[in-house]
Amino acid sequence: MPGVLSTTQGTHRGAFTPTDWALFLTIGLVWGSSFLWIAYGLDRFEPGLITWWRIGAGALALWSVPAARTPVAREDRPRLIALSFLWVGVPFTLLPLAQSLGVTSAVNGMLNGALPVLAVLVGSFMLRRGPTRPQIAGLVLGSAGIAMIALPASGEGSSEATGVLLTLGAVCCYAFAINIAAPLQQKYGSLPVMARMLALATVWTAPFGVSSLGSSSFGWGPALAVTILGVAGTGLAFVLMGILVGRVGGPRASFATYLIPVVALALGVVLLHEHVAAVSIGGAGLVITGAVLASRADRRAAPG
Repeated sequence: MPGVLSTTQGTHRGAFTPTDWALFLTIGLVWGSSFLWIAYGLDRFEPGLITWWRIGAGALALWSVPAARTPVAREDRPRLIALSFLWVGVPFTLLPLAQSLGVTSAVNGMLNGALPVLAVLVGSFMLRRGPTRPQIAGLVLGSAGIAMIALPASGEGSSEATGVLLTLGAVCCYAFAINIAAPLQQKYGSLPVMARMLALATVWTAPFGVSSLGSSSFGWGPALAVTILGVAGTGLAFVLMGILVGRVGGPRASFATYLIPVVALALGVVLLHEHVAAVSIGGAGLVITGAVLASRADRRAAPG
């Protein structure tokens, strides 16, 4: 476990380049829409089936690319197995369960905005160095923005306490996973790592998926939603996130999740015609400001 619970710094510690920003924004857009697809899928499918379906679809999409079949050394397999549980198997099971217990897709997305705080803390512990001042400022502003976005929803009583705890448990798993993924990505590239991670997670979640078949009913709309969730929101997004983690490090890459509630709010307005309070719009501005601060260069010397 000491070898698994470790991380490395990003290969690019300067300010975000256009490539970094393109990865950053794409990840935020794709993952920000994931909770909407989950909500559509829950109309016909049980949470366990959604989890298994999306992971399996993502794994198939990645394994169809020849570059994903690059071998991984035996000594790196424990880290890969841990990653399959912490980044996919456990959180992907918890999030649909949380929404089935009454946590709305928007609130679920907002709670995921807590990831950068936890990822920076976990990464600082693994690297034995604290966050930079811009990162701290970004954390403060981003967290304040998340709170402002969530404030109007908090008074609606739509979130069950158990569901909220499940979502926070998933976010804790993400915080460890995003840090332990960096050494693997830098060694093998994103495709081989993510393809194997999703394939392993498909095995771990198969019992939940199979047991949910009897209580689920088929519908073309929900089926399409979960397939999109798997191919784009799972396969493609994880490859892009792996690349970003290897380039800028897990803590800075995790700031992409600050865009999730912004995207969730935008989709709610455009597709579901939801009303957005002025305080939530102000919060979205703080979130974006926090992400910009987090993107600044980290020029500190690496510890000996």
